[in-house]
Amino acid sequence: MKAGIISLIVAAILLGGAVLLADGRSTQTPGPEDTESNVSIVDGTQVIMLSAKGGYSPKVTMAKADMPAVIRVRTNGTFDCSSALTIPSIGYSGNLPPSGETDITLAPQEAGATLDGICAMGMYSFQIRFN
Repeated sequence: MKAGIISLIVAAILLGGAVLLADGRSTQTPGPEDTESNVSIVDGTQVIMLSAKGGYSPKVTMAKADMPAVIRVRTNGTFDCSSALTIPSIGYSGNLPPSGETDITLAPQEAGATLDGICAMGMYSFQIRFN
């Protein structure tokens, strides 16, 4: 009888973990309501601020097209897979420091372009849309 109860508890824990993992890996495209204003213009260059710890924030950024840009990724005690960042469309792949800021320089992007960033394990992602 005890073995049956233990098996039931273990199964419930595994099922709960699977549901949480599936929810965190959702592939649903964020809408405009999921975006934040995290872009500033400094000396003619737009600075796109992102944070990396347990994922990336914000998940979606709207930026200006045809303008030089810098993606500034801030970490603060980041020791998870979001510290290993890849942005395939620009050929960027790097390990972020546990704490600090990392600048990634971008050439001007055309209107309609989208940059997707992803962690090393494919669990966390972000998107920058240029208009």
